[in-house]
Amino acid sequence: MATLLLTNIGQLTTVDAKGSVLEDAAVLIEDGIVAWVGHMAQAPATAHEIDLGGRAVLPGWVDSHSHLIFGGDRAEEFVARMAGQTYAAGGIAVTTSATGQLSDTELAGVVGERRREALAMGTTWMETKTGYGLTLEEETRHSVLGKPLVDSLTFLGAHLVPAGWAAEAYTDLVTGPMLDAVAGNVDFVDVFCERGAFTEDQSRRVLEAAQRKGLATKVHGNQLGPGPGVKLAVEFGSHSVDHVNYLDEEDFKALADSWAGWDASARSGKPGTVATCLPACDLSTRQPLAPGRELLDAGVRIALASNCNPGTSYTSNMNFCVATAVLQMNLSLAEAIEAATYGGALALGVADQVGSIEVGKRADLHVLDAPVAAHLAYRPGMNLTHSVYRAGELVDRPT
Repeated sequence: MATLLLTNIGQLTTVDAKGSVLEDAAVLIEDGIVAWVGHMAQAPATAHEIDLGGRAVLPGWVDSHSHLIFGGDRAEEFVARMAGQTYAAGGIAVTTSATGQLSDTELAGVVGERRREALAMGTTWMETKTGYGLTLEEETRHSVLGKPLVDSLTFLGAHLVPAGWAAEAYTDLVTGPMLDAVAGNVDFVDVFCERGAFTEDQSRRVLEAAQRKGLATKVHGNQLGPGPGVKLAVEFGSHSVDHVNYLDEEDFKALADSWAGWDASARSGKPGTVATCLPACDLSTRQPLAPGRELLDAGVRIALASNCNPGTSYTSNMNFCVATAVLQMNLSLAEAIEAATYGGALALGVADQVGSIEVGKRADLHVLDAPVAAHLAYRPGMNLTHSVYRAGELVDRPT
C-alpha cells in the first residue's frame, strides 16, 4: 500500500460540510485516497512524509465548464470586442474552421497541453466540451480524442447552427445521428439555449434526446439576456445551468426549489440544478457578472468555472476566477473556494469522489505558496500554486 503523510500544513481548508479549516494540520494518503485528516500532533506515523513548510492547502479545483478542443485563437476578435463591438455567437465559425484543419495528433496535442496547464494551476478535475466541430464527422472525432484527455466530457453539438444549415434540420442531426455517434464517449449533453443559437423548442428537443439515451444534461443559459435556459435546466433535472447572467424572480425561485430535496448540513438527498458562474467570461465579454451572491442568498448551490475557450474566456486559471468572485461578486473567500471545488463536483455529479478533502475521497490537493488561502484574493494575479497532488501523486509542473 502506497502511503504518504503531508505534514506541517499551516492552514488546511477541507471544504467539508462544516467548512472546517484546520491549522497545523496533516493529511494521510493511502493508494491515492484520503485516509486521515487532522492536526499534525495527532498524525499517524508513516515512513514517507513530506513537510509542506507551513503552506496552505485546499482541495484541487474542479473546473466544471471548459471548451478545450479547438485549434487557433481569436485574438483579433477579442481586440475588436474590447474596442466596443458587441459579442456575437458567429465567431465560433472561425474556430470550427481552424480546428478542422488539425490532424488527430495535432488536436490531441493542443488539448493535452491545455489540460496540463490547468493542472499545474491546481485544477485536478476538469470537464470539457465538444462543439467546435459541428459536423457529424468532426463532433465524433472530438468525442473520441477528448475522452482520454479530460475527466468529464460533454457533447455540445448544439453550440451553434452552422452556416448553410436550417436550424430545424441541424437540430435533427444533433439529436439523431450525431448523438448516436458520440453517446458512448460522453458524460453529458449540453445545449446553447440563447438568442443566435438554439430556441426553447430546439433546446427541448436536444434535452429530450439526451434523456432517451440515458445521458445527463447541462444547459448554457441566460448569458446574453433573459431567456428560457434556467427553466429548461430545472425542468429536465440538468446537473447545471451555466452563465446565468440575466435572471428574473422566477429563475431564482425555480433554481432554489430544485434544491428542496437536498440536506446541505449532511450533503445528502437529491441535488438540484447548480448555477455555474463564469466570471472570466463575464469580464472578457463585458457582461454583468453573474449574481452569485444573490443565488447563494436564495438557497441555490453555485459553481465557479473557467469557461476556457478561444473566443470569450481564454484562461483556465481557476485562481483568477476565485479572486474575481471574492473581489467583484461579493462572495466570501470560503464561498468562492467551495464553489470552485465542491460546487463544481456537484455540477458534474462527482461530489462523492472529489471537491473536498475528506476520508474516502480522491486525494486531490492544491498547495499554495502562501500561509493562508486568503492570499488567493489578497494577492490577485500572483502565481500562488506551489504544488499539486492528483490522486495522491505529485504533479510535475512546467519549469
